[in-house]
Amino acid sequence: MKIKRADLEGSLKHYLQNLAIRAVFRMAFLLPYGPRVRTVGWITSRIIGPLAGYNARVAANLNYVMPDLPPREVKRLMRGVTDNAGRTLMEIYSGDAFVERMKSVTFEGAGVEALYAARDTRTPVILVTGHFGNYDVPRGALNAQGFNLGALYNPMRNPFFNTHYEQAIGAIGQPIFPRGRRGFARLLRHLSGGGMIGFLVDVFNGGGAKLSYFGKPAMTALSAAELALKYNALVIPIYGIRQEDGLSFKVQVEPPIAHTTPEEMTQALNDSLEAVTRQHMEQWFWIHRRWKPEKVARIDAKRAKKANLS
Repeated sequence: MKIKRADLEGSLKHYLQNLAIRAVFRMAFLLPYGPRVRTVGWITSRIIGPLAGYNARVAANLNYVMPDLPPREVKRLMRGVTDNAGRTLMEIYSGDAFVERMKSVTFEGAGVEALYAARDTRTPVILVTGHFGNYDVPRGALNAQGFNLGALYNPMRNPFFNTHYEQAIGAIGQPIFPRGRRGFARLLRHLSGGGMIGFLVDVFNGGGAKLSYFGKPAMTALSAAELALKYNALVIPIYGIRQEDGLSFKVQVEPPIAHTTPEEMTQALNDSLEAVTRQHMEQWFWIHRRWKPEKVARIDAKRAKKANLS
C-alpha cells in the first residue's frame, strides 16, 4: 500500500505540534496552579497565537460580523481570545487541581431552580453551551455537585494530541462520549435513563440548518432540540464565565428553552450564546471557523438544485 506524501506531511506536522504543546505543558507544570494557567495564557497570546495564525483568524471573524469594530478593540480581542484559549486548555489539563476548584463554583441565573429540580426528579436534561469561557467548567462544577452529566465531545484532528486530551477531559468527569455513531448511541441511553447530557452549539455543521449567529448565516446542528422533543427533555443553556481574576468562574444557567420546532429552539440557543458573548467578547473562541460563507453558498446552491429536481 502506497502512503501519500500529503498524509506523511500531515502526520509529521501533527507529531511536531504535539511535541511543542507537550513541551509547554511540562514547563508549565513546574509552576503552582495560578502561575501555570497565567503562563500558558501568556504564551498562547504572545507567541503561539501570532505564529499559528490564530490572531489573523480572530481578526477575520470579527471583521466579517462586526466590520465597524475599532482596530484597537480588534487587537485587544486577538490577545484576549488567545489568552483565554491557552488558560482553558491548561485548566483542563490540570486534573485534580482544576476539579478541586470546581467544588466552590457558584451557580447563578434564572435556570438554576429548574436544573436542580430536574436532577431530583431524574428528568432528562440537555445542557447546551459553546466554546465560551471555559466550556468544561459547567461539567466539572455539576459533577462536583452530584449531577449525573454525560458529555459529547469532538475528538481532536491531531491524533497524537487527542490521546492525552481524552484522558484530560475524562478526568474532569464521566461519562464522556466521542462524536460518532457508537458514542451517540451511548449518549442516548444515558439521556433516556433520566440523565443529563451536554452539547456544544457553535460548531459549523454542513448538514444542519442555516440559522443566524451574530447576524450572519451559520450552519447549525439541530440535534439538541430534536432530542429534547423526542425524549421530552429540558434544554438549558449554560456557561462557565471566567471572572476578572482570570482564574475563578461562575456558572450562568439560563431558563429552559420552550419546546417549539427544532429550528426555533436552536436559533434561541444561538441567540443565548451571542448575548453572553457580547457581554464577554474575549471569552468566545473567535479562532474557529464558525461561519464559512463560501461553503454556505455551495450548500445553498446544492440544496436549491435538489429542490428544483424534486
